[in-house]
Amino acid sequence: MTMGRTGLLVPVVTDRHGCRVVVGVTAAMADDRPTADREQSRLDDAAERSGRAVRRARHRGGQAGRIRARQWEVTLVISLQAGLAAAIAALLAKNLLGPGAHVFAPAAAVGTIATAIGQRARRTFALLAGVALGIIIGDTLRYLLGSGPWQTGVVVALAIAAALLVAGKGGPLVGQAGGTAVLIATLAPMERGLELPRIFDALVGGGVGLVVVALLLPINPMRVLDRAAAPIYATLCGHLDELAQAMRARDGKRTMGVLERLRDTDDDLSRLHDALSGAEEVVTIAPVRWHRRQQYHQYARTADHLERLLLDSRGLARWSTTALQYDEPIPPELPDAMGRLGQAVAAMRTECRAGEYPQHTRRLVEQCAELAGRASASGVKSFGEAIVTGLRTSASDLLRAAGCEPDDANRIVRRAAGAGEAEVHPPVHRQLRRIRPTRAARFRRRAHLAARMRNDGRAGLPARERPAR
Repeated sequence: MTMGRTGLLVPVVTDRHGCRVVVGVTAAMADDRPTADREQSRLDDAAERSGRAVRRARHRGGQAGRIRARQWEVTLVISLQAGLAAAIAALLAKNLLGPGAHVFAPAAAVGTIATAIGQRARRTFALLAGVALGIIIGDTLRYLLGSGPWQTGVVVALAIAAALLVAGKGGPLVGQAGGTAVLIATLAPMERGLELPRIFDALVGGGVGLVVVALLLPINPMRVLDRAAAPIYATLCGHLDELAQAMRARDGKRTMGVLERLRDTDDDLSRLHDALSGAEEVVTIAPVRWHRRQQYHQYARTADHLERLLLDSRGLARWSTTALQYDEPIPPELPDAMGRLGQAVAAMRTECRAGEYPQHTRRLVEQCAELAGRASASGVKSFGEAIVTGLRTSASDLLRAAGCEPDDANRIVRRAAGAGEAEVHPPVHRQLRRIRPTRAARFRRRAHLAARMRNDGRAGLPARERPAR
């Protein structure tokens, strides 16, 4: 044994020429070398991570620009709704509520319109409830405590606390309760009769906002849903195809990149949920859009399974990356099945937009499940089998998104996968053959028949004339 540069004991032996040779070098001993290579590898890793971050930020920026370009129509409609509601609310407040600065009526109308689509009716009622709560608490405490700076602080604190207890979280109810409490505590001593105009302003503004949304300028709910779902369809189709190509090339870095991009779709899912909420509001309160209710419910069901399909795709990318890292075999049927799944997603979008029966989608899904079954029978390991399971789950979710019932979707996928497995390993059919009796058995049977005939002869009657027992 000798002492190394790191202070560790290194086993040393002497060869037949008398030279000392180090044996049993461990990982810790192997690090006893110049640090230039390690520093260089760390710099390479940092540069690679920085490059991935830059590409991810560039991708998100371009995606955000495309999303804003697609939503120009919704932006224009909301702007027109807000402007029209403010003008009508100001006109009604001036002509119906008498003289005075009725500023809150158009402000309430704009607040109702400019909120997130799908929460306008809820926001209107929360706005009215917040105004009422602020007036009640403000007037009560002003009567008990009087007016002044510290009284204003107490009034606002109690109004906010009561609103949070009622609403459970921040929102228009809490904001309006606090704002109204401030007005009551500060302006009511100088200007009498402030409470009723505030309530009427809120009623006029909120009512005008709902009328504009429901009757005058209702948005097209299906167009909003289609524009919100377009990025998710494009992500699924493009990334499944890229994942199939990366699996064929056994490129683990490329599959990891697909996984990272699939993880960056939470914003798209959030926009889809907001669009669903807005479409539900429109088909509920807008009479001119009531005929879209059935179509909306069908689209909402499709969007639910579309989200599941996106999560399934993340699992496929993760298992593909792990399978390549462990150098597992990838049968050619697996990337082919992945490609068929992406084609099925594109076909479902086309057929659903046209209102057609998803025949082409079902055929592609059956091909995907059949290829997955063939890959499973061809010989895969643990993560390859996980990919097969994920493909079958994704195929079932895609059929459900296309309108199939859960039992029917599972049966279609199971039958197609079984057919694929049978192509590789045909089932063994047992043929039942009639076994001929042996010579000894035939001799025993003849002896038995002869004995029966002798017994019948002793009875003195023919066999067919004997009485039945």
